[in-house]
Amino acid sequence: MAPRTLYQKIWDAHVVSSREDGTSLIYIDRHLVHEVSSAQAFEGLRQAGLPVRRTDLTLAMPDHNVPTTPRVDAAGRPVPVADPASARQLAALEANVAQFGVPFFTATAPEQGIVHVVGPEQGFTLPGCTLVCGDSHTAAHGALGALAFGIGTTEVEHVLATQTLRMTRARAMEVRVEGKLGHGVSAKDVILAVIARIGVGGGIGHVIEYRGSTFAAMSIEERLTVANMSIEAGARTGLFAPDETAFAYLKGRPMAPKGEAWDRAVAHWRTLRTDEGAVFDKSVTIDAAAIAPSVTWGTNPEQVAPVTGRAPRLEDIADEARRAAVARALDYMGIAPGQALAEVAVDHVFIGSCTNSRIEDLRAAARVVQGRHLSDRIRSAIVVPGSGLVKRQAEAEGLDRVFVEAGFEWREPGCSACLGMNPDVIPPGGRCASTSNRNFVGRQGPDARTHLMSPAMAAAAGVAGRLADVREFLGEPA
Repeated sequence: MAPRTLYQKIWDAHVVSSREDGTSLIYIDRHLVHEVSSAQAFEGLRQAGLPVRRTDLTLAMPDHNVPTTPRVDAAGRPVPVADPASARQLAALEANVAQFGVPFFTATAPEQGIVHVVGPEQGFTLPGCTLVCGDSHTAAHGALGALAFGIGTTEVEHVLATQTLRMTRARAMEVRVEGKLGHGVSAKDVILAVIARIGVGGGIGHVIEYRGSTFAAMSIEERLTVANMSIEAGARTGLFAPDETAFAYLKGRPMAPKGEAWDRAVAHWRTLRTDEGAVFDKSVTIDAAAIAPSVTWGTNPEQVAPVTGRAPRLEDIADEARRAAVARALDYMGIAPGQALAEVAVDHVFIGSCTNSRIEDLRAAARVVQGRHLSDRIRSAIVVPGSGLVKRQAEAEGLDRVFVEAGFEWREPGCSACLGMNPDVIPPGGRCASTSNRNFVGRQGPDARTHLMSPAMAAAAGVAGRLADVREFLGEPA
């Protein structure tokens, strides 16, 4: 057999049948379900008189619409969801999982959280598996070597009914980053640098495999950040070859294999790597030393620069269409062409989302704000753990107290201000230092302005009241 990439190996292992039109029926190993994309799918099953094919391979929980304010009152009674649309979606999910027998973490369960945080921490996500969810950032699970991707509502119904999907094989792309990251540079800066290099459409039609010494040195939580934003480069998903770091992360997780099954699984997972001599359809190499703490200045993740840099000058852009796009973005963001980014004031801070709400993210932000306080310019600052387990661990470490003493609000788990779909919205004209993944017009609320950055950078912005270089808050490198 010819040398194969990691993506080709996982794909080949899941083909049920192939058709002359180039499509294949692919078996799906894991299915995550939340309230936003599932109601219509369950209704389709109900009308067709069909059950969920594999409830044991399906896991549901609320995350997008659930409020991040307290969910029970002092007497332990559930607090009603104020927004009628959100309340309907959440109630529909509870009713549907009960009817169809799907495993479910309620809004008050200790394990509840954002699906892309909960899946890995529960061991539901495993190397070499195919994993889907009605959410584009399902790509995050590729950090553990899973072929994971978002699907639409009709596809959600198809997977619930058949545990399969009809798909066309993507092309394979290699993104290689080599070297040691500089002081204050995070995984978020790395993926923003990748997107800046290849563009928001650079990965279209491809599955990205992240390779090289920089990625090999990352923790699983850092890899989850990188894989999560593969979709922002237009890719179908992102992949890391499972290694000892992944095995150590998964061992002992509640839903991971145990005993002899674990040993057999690890033996198989060790084969899941790109063969020597395998050919990628596209390759990109980046020097880690060239990556700096960064922020987005525009309205897509490609429009990013080092925080020490400036917004683009329109006269420096030769291409007319690109110049017009940059002008529109700067106008929306209220930033002058050529303006120093460190001069841009912010009035809101959001630390959370499926990109950056894990314990390592919270530790990084807490290190910056420890002993400091939010700037008087800041109108709101919230820290939203990615799951109940992350929240409890952070509280055990005292991180909640660090944030509260610095002036932040400490919240319950959920998607929160990543998107304008729950009470945590940025007001019109508000400018947010955000650890989320998307910054398009109105993403965090109508007319809100979003700057994407790492948790440590968002914390620094909160303390400074402006976009700030986190290295000024970290002291000298060890």
